[in-house]
Amino acid sequence: MILSDINIQDLKKPLDAFWKLATEKALLLHKEYDTNQGSPVFTVHGKYTTRGWTEWTQGFQYGIPLLIAEATSNKELLKIGKENTFNNMAHHLSHFGVHDHGFNNLSTYGNLLRMANQNLFDASKEEKEYYKLALRMSASVQAKRWTNTKEGGFIYSFNGPHSLFIDTIRTARIVLAGHKLKHRLLDENDTKIDLLQRAIEHALTTAKYAVFYGEGRDIYDEWGRVAHESIFNTNDGKYRCPNSQQGFSGFTTWTRGLAWAMVGFSEFLEFLESEKISFEGIEDVKATLLKAAKATCDFYIKYTSSNGIPYWDTGAPNINKLGNYNEREAEINNPYEPIDSSAAAIGAQGLLRLSHLLKETEAKASKKYMQAGLGVLQTLLSDDYLATEPTHQGILKHSVYHWPNGWDNVPKGSKVPQNESSMWGDYHLVELCFLAKKISEDKYYTFFDMIH
Repeated sequence: MILSDINIQDLKKPLDAFWKLATEKALLLHKEYDTNQGSPVFTVHGKYTTRGWTEWTQGFQYGIPLLIAEATSNKELLKIGKENTFNNMAHHLSHFGVHDHGFNNLSTYGNLLRMANQNLFDASKEEKEYYKLALRMSASVQAKRWTNTKEGGFIYSFNGPHSLFIDTIRTARIVLAGHKLKHRLLDENDTKIDLLQRAIEHALTTAKYAVFYGEGRDIYDEWGRVAHESIFNTNDGKYRCPNSQQGFSGFTTWTRGLAWAMVGFSEFLEFLESEKISFEGIEDVKATLLKAAKATCDFYIKYTSSNGIPYWDTGAPNINKLGNYNEREAEINNPYEPIDSSAAAIGAQGLLRLSHLLKETEAKASKKYMQAGLGVLQTLLSDDYLATEPTHQGILKHSVYHWPNGWDNVPKGSKVPQNESSMWGDYHLVELCFLAKKISEDKYYTFFDMIH
């Protein structure tokens, strides 16, 4: 990736244009999409479809209008986000079968609580308590999904108790939100589970086993490499091997998983610093998470095209045919491997957040990550990546869902998927632009803002 000297104010015009487009797309999806068919997941020929794997995208569907409403003061989108959260999100609170609570429920109930506490709409004390109750319940359900290891434990994926997904480093933020709301999990025999401790144990396990640091764990070990899935023996709690579900292999880096790590570790650190969390060993915890955040962000910069867009997996079987792809712009229509713009939207936020964390302590590194994040954002706001076609229901084009399974639409005349959107890609581009807007105003935004 080539780092250009770019300033947040340089993006004011494309950001202003983005909010207009995002508003149009949110209204279009609300008008046209039939929720009776299930949560919208990804588009086929520009129209959102569903995929009954897990219901992990509905929070993004309703979180998008909420963030746009906050950014633009659009009352219609606020109404759409609020009403659909009330009417359609309750079953996600008690969804015991997934690791996605931090996606679904913070994107909806969490955003609504923040907006209510900032007096962005009239909300009674009872309404605010409703949002808090929802977040507390979601935190408990997520924290209950637990596998013990010799050193701590982790929130396991929908694959089962043996499976740690890198995705969960970001979904675990719901557990942190529960802690901030002074909640705890009551387990068997009324055992009181400290949510902060559980979240930290999960983060440390993820940092140790899902991220590689060039320290010789295997022959492919490299600074910042990420495994999508880490496998454990549930009989003795011991780590067994890396694996992947949506990437090429356990020994290559699925870039959306890499992006989850970039933003997840950075947000974890933001929470610990902002909340002034203190206990014996906290500095070691923060050092471990910072190492993971830096490593993953550095890996992204190293193995990403010059304009900041990654291919779907850095070890994809045909990526060698692209040559030095990190020295030129991403080739959307190439005959070998697809790019993944959704990974870029997620990862860019991680770069900006890491930059913010290092602003006072490591000025040079902070500038590097800021330039990288803004460079990615600049690309994503270009006509090549935004779904400007009036009938296209998505916002961000060139997202990839599950390429190994063949779930992504390949248009006629192409050999790789392109031109399609995903609900997570759209949401995270909106969230990225929301963060950029706050930074441009000398403000900031975190998931735990105004949670109290």
